[in-house]
Amino acid sequence: MADLQTIILAIIIGTLAAIVYSLRVLVLMERRIARIDKHIEMMAEKIVLEEARIEKMVVKKK
Repeated sequence: MADLQTIILAIIIGTLAAIVYSLRVLVLMERRIARIDKHIEMMAEKIVLEEARIEKMVVKKK
């Protein structure tokens, strides 16, 4: 009976460890995606500023 309880306990501990590890990976991926999103926002801001600068140049030529 003790062997069965040991096996069940090992399975439960293994499952909990797998859940904790997957949550850790999920948090790391979320941080990476947030960083990518921030870089995309910064690039979009630069593009908007560049477009405004180009529009000003076009208006001055007319």
